[in-house]
Amino acid sequence: MTTHVEGREYDVIFAGGGTAACVAAGRLARADPSLSILLVEGGKNNYNDPTVTNPAMYLSHLVPGSQTALFYEANSEEALNGRKAIVPCGGILGGGSSINFMMYTRAQGADFDDWETKGWSAEDLLPLMKRLENYHLTDPDIDQSLHGHDGPVNISYGTYFQEEAAQDLFNGAIATGHEIHADVQDLNKDIRGLKGVGVFSKWAKYISPEGKRQDAAHTYIHPLLQSGEYPNLHLLVDSKVIRVLFDDDKRATGVEYLTKPSSQPVTGVNATSTPSKVMAKKMVVVSAGALGTPSILERSGVGSKDVLSKLDIPVVSDIPDVGENYQDHHLVLYPYKTTLKPEQTLDALLSGRKDFGEAMQNNDPILGWNGIDAASKIRPTNAEIEAMGPQFKEHWDRDFENRPTRPVMLTGVVQAFLGDPKVLPQREDGVPTQYCTMGAYTAYPYSRGEIHIVSKDVGTPASFNTGFFRAEADVQKQIWAYKKQREIYRRTDAYDGELAMGHPVFPEGSKAALIDGPAAKFSSQEDRNNLPEIEYSVEDDRAIEKHVRDNVNTTWHSLGTCRMAPREKGGVVDANLNVYGVKGLKLCDLSICPGNVGANTNNTALLVGEKAADIFARDLGLGEVGVPVERVDSAMQALKVN
Repeated sequence: MTTHVEGREYDVIFAGGGTAACVAAGRLARADPSLSILLVEGGKNNYNDPTVTNPAMYLSHLVPGSQTALFYEANSEEALNGRKAIVPCGGILGGGSSINFMMYTRAQGADFDDWETKGWSAEDLLPLMKRLENYHLTDPDIDQSLHGHDGPVNISYGTYFQEEAAQDLFNGAIATGHEIHADVQDLNKDIRGLKGVGVFSKWAKYISPEGKRQDAAHTYIHPLLQSGEYPNLHLLVDSKVIRVLFDDDKRATGVEYLTKPSSQPVTGVNATSTPSKVMAKKMVVVSAGALGTPSILERSGVGSKDVLSKLDIPVVSDIPDVGENYQDHHLVLYPYKTTLKPEQTLDALLSGRKDFGEAMQNNDPILGWNGIDAASKIRPTNAEIEAMGPQFKEHWDRDFENRPTRPVMLTGVVQAFLGDPKVLPQREDGVPTQYCTMGAYTAYPYSRGEIHIVSKDVGTPASFNTGFFRAEADVQKQIWAYKKQREIYRRTDAYDGELAMGHPVFPEGSKAALIDGPAAKFSSQEDRNNLPEIEYSVEDDRAIEKHVRDNVNTTWHSLGTCRMAPREKGGVVDANLNVYGVKGLKLCDLSICPGNVGANTNNTALLVGEKAADIFARDLGLGEVGVPVERVDSAMQALKVN
């Protein structure tokens, strides 16, 4: 590994080593190995970390005390019944791609077109989506021309896929009016289906056919560092960027940072440390994520003069919308008891009943699984639209009715209990129950939040409001989604009742009461189709609303806090990712997204990195960066990942 040497200057500095930054830095290094590049990352190096490279261990990064995640605690919010939501983000080289759920989900093409930004339409971006992919799915109904096959990032089903459980879920989806499609990630899928309610498909993953996570560092950075042929690509890990430095001409000239011991939590910074500086000759790129980038900009004097003047920070560029327009998909998780076999869930591994070390030693294929084999993008029926009320109907008429590619919600099932196994009830016979968790998250939330620094001190947390449920329509969508996902799962053979701790508390005598055991025994698909739907009263709806307000949380899809838009329309950067009012300063992360996407956001982060690489290369006079690179499976083999 090539590490930063004190006193060295670089052509390009990335302030943050997340997903998009790794993509852009790796592409630039390949385009010109003589270009000196430094990635400054607040967390540790992820190279060959078994909890990163083995997909099944992803939940270990989200437990309290994690050394690989940043936990942003929001203020108490009335819409969440006074709760303080906590939003984790990647706090390790590779960012979210190193610790996420690895779910391969593309945005709809209309999402990019809605950004209304030259060079960022779906037509512009599809070649870059294909450039990053090495797509291994071979279903004959998939249009392979919409996917790439020689990029650095493998897309596959990994080494483990529970076909029987996936088909069982599809049977429940079909019984509730949904269709099953081979590829829901083709950008332009009409997701209405024949009955207008949405589509399901098998869920591919950012996992190689050999079972290794495809994070941005292991696919774009480590092959270069390990080759020894890129001595000008450097890492500086365990180092938190304080601010960008400017000269008298408002040109970015470097960054100031604090280095911390690797044993210290990602969020911890020793206040007695002496800041260091590293200088950039050509470009500084802030890439600290939607929740980290605004704080770096504000400490640098780039942001709203009202925020900066209160902290006695000299204004370099007055940009009022830095830190505004925060968005995330709103997620609620619902656990179910099941009749699944132990090998059909991750429960044994996550609870410790199956030893991780032994599984690694035995090359257990389950380590190459994320427990998520089925995806969906769904919409409500006409009757459900009316039931959600006039506020949602207004949004529906404007944003969905005549736009058949846009989902209202996404749902998926994780074949595991996503919590502390110690809280689970124990059966009298001592046989562990196998669980699954249905997740429902908003595709295009109307709620917005904000994040702003309250101190010059890098160790003082910013003031953060998620804004979750500020818009009433977002609450109504989650009430509908609860009913929908429950109807789907109770029509599966695996369903054995709801796990009460993760569901609403319905009033006594409610027809919507939770049950213990299957809803019915199905001998045919017709039996599933004919199962009567649960009836919900007004009081039941109130119980669901309380539950979703008490439990809605992040989907780890933070974006939008430094939007790419005209300055007069609330923009922070232009179409070439230049920060307004300064020189030599770019952004490269999901903070730049002008609007949300109907998808998990890792694909969009990779795409931002690819697009940024082209922009940066052009500005640096490098020419094309998109020359096909060697297949990542051979690169990973060279890395001897274990």
